[in-house]
Amino acid sequence: MKIAYAFRRTTVYPYTAGFHGPGGWGLPDEPGLTTFLTKINEIGFDGIELGFEVFGGYEATESSVKELQKHLEDSGAPCVAIRAGGVLSTPVVGEQNRERLFKSVEIAGWLGIEIVNSALSGPSRNKTLGANTPGKPIQQGSSQLASYQDFERTAGILHEAGERAGGAGLEVTVEVHQHSIADTSTSTLKLLEMVNSDYVFANPDLGNILWHYDEPEESSEDAIVALAPHSRYWHCKTLQRVHVPELDRAYFIRVPIPDGDIDYRFAINAMIDAGYEGYFALEGANTGDHISKDARSVQYVRKLVAEIEHGKPIL
Repeated sequence: MKIAYAFRRTTVYPYTAGFHGPGGWGLPDEPGLTTFLTKINEIGFDGIELGFEVFGGYEATESSVKELQKHLEDSGAPCVAIRAGGVLSTPVVGEQNRERLFKSVEIAGWLGIEIVNSALSGPSRNKTLGANTPGKPIQQGSSQLASYQDFERTAGILHEAGERAGGAGLEVTVEVHQHSIADTSTSTLKLLEMVNSDYVFANPDLGNILWHYDEPEESSEDAIVALAPHSRYWHCKTLQRVHVPELDRAYFIRVPIPDGDIDYRFAINAMIDAGYEGYFALEGANTGDHISKDARSVQYVRKLVAEIEHGKPIL
């Protein structure tokens, strides 16, 4: 199993802004960029996931994106997936996200990248329900609150994206994501059924199921078994959940893969057993020394994969 870096922090001395550019995590400026790319290659990542904004967004051209990709490849960290995303079923914002998705497919086609990943979440739109904060019993944008028309509209756009992707030799994945109509295995599989495309698949992000409600709607084990046969890309992160039932709230601490509440030994087994050959895309640490924390995660995953594939413990 290959490992991609869906990084979530880019603070690398002397660059200090962990969030770079509108709408997504970006790459640090030089000289931090070269240091960053070299280090993640040394850690053992096979490539990196980038948002379409990093390539210039709507203004991206074939020559400009290929120039950036060459720099990434020369540093040993080629872009292997492009991150698009956003709710598709609402007016205005949904229309903007549709164009963002289509442009991401175009960029991926220029580069020969096989995956465009889309998370269907959106911003808070209801003052009574408050901000989209994880750990509450009611969540905006969720499948619980979605209408059938929300699914139909989303499915139609994803089908068109799939047709464009197929023509460019790539695939689109729908990330299981909080504040999204694809927030459980059941809702994601229903959406894929409605999309009805040979080029649109799942991204079974178990961390987002855990990170959604005060009490998860399903277990990580049930979700991964259901979604593994339908997956082409896989965002992976984990958290420690602290539940306060008296407040109907849960709070979460982001931790390296070996330390969280999700059993990735079980999950990786399920994915390999289903014939998954895509990337384990690590959503890295967002605080502290992310390089060291993410190196621990990579080492743990490599050990698990070797152990599973050889059928015996690797000491």
